Amino acid sequence: MAAQRDGRTDKSEKLTLAQAVNHGLAQEMERDPNVLVMGEDVGVDGGVFRVTEGLMEKFGPDRVMDTPLAESAIVGAAIGLAVAGFRPVCEIQFTGFVYPALNQLFAHVARYRNRSRGRYPLPMVIRMPYGGGIHPPEHHSESYEALFAHTPGLKVVIPSTPSDAKGLITAAIRDDDPVIFMEPKRIYRAFREDVSSLEYTVPIGEAKIVSEGKDVTIIAYGAMVRVALEAQEALSRQNVLAEVIDLRTINPMDIKTVLGSAEKTGRVVVVHEAPRNAGLGAEIAALIQERAMLSLLAPIQRVCGFDSVFPFPRLEEHYLPTKERVMEAVQKTLDF
Repeated sequence: MAAQRDGRTDKSEKLTLAQAVNHGLAQEMERDPNVLVMGEDVGVDGGVFRVTEGLMEKFGPDRVMDTPLAESAIVGAAIGLAVAGFRPVCEIQFTGFVYPALNQLFAHVARYRNRSRGRYPLPMVIRMPYGGGIHPPEHHSESYEALFAHTPGLKVVIPSTPSDAKGLITAAIRDDDPVIFMEPKRIYRAFREDVSSLEYTVPIGEAKIVSEGKDVTIIAYGAMVRVALEAQEALSRQNVLAEVIDLRTINPMDIKTVLGSAEKTGRVVVVHEAPRNAGLGAEIAALIQERAMLSLLAPIQRVCGFDSVFPFPRLEEHYLPTKERVMEAVQKTLDF
């Protein structure tokens, strides 16, 4: 049923996460002629996952640009465009293809505001599908979000639902600082939910409690939020009430929400599909230990990918965190 907001009609519709990002991009391109989309196959083909489908037909090749297979050049050109007043949105086809662009990202994109002493903010977005779950070949399933979160000057956003994806991509485009926007491709089309047809933003740096509980806190982001919710549902049948937090942004992180939940439940499990060693789970555990140690009733548990190269399809399901692994970690905190 259509709703009114500021005199406009909201015709919400059920969208996938991929469609929601597409809607956010299209609305921002309509609103601001300085918003550009660029990347490998984003125009004629609409992107390898069809996230930019239809944008070239609507906005033309001057604003939706198919680029050479050169990630360093894509990001480098976007830096110049951003300095010149545009708001480029780059697509890196897969996170595993970003390596040639790391010098541009770490040495220039992340430092530009500081280097120019605030004279040149860098309003640009670097989108990239990340994570496993679709059985691709090598270099297509990496989860290296910790690299970006470790880099001062980069904001890192990871949606887990279609409605959040649209609001977060809108906020990222409007932000005056560079944003790494990581899209969990495992759930691009895994489910649909109602998404407003109107413009809206979801604040960068604000987590969401997606399920309230009192016995244990499960912290996740991206595709792992659904795994956490599957575990939460199974635990509830065992009379264990888990609180699930979707971080949504890992830099800056909403540590206030994380600490509030940890202090309430006293038990914490962190879930991510990136390797365990030096992963985001270690940073979250350290922050909680530093600021809420006396509230903890058990050691913090981490459920992660393994410290190995992401495997080929036959072993993919073994590598990725599962509902069962999350439940085992929760049980460890309860038994402590």
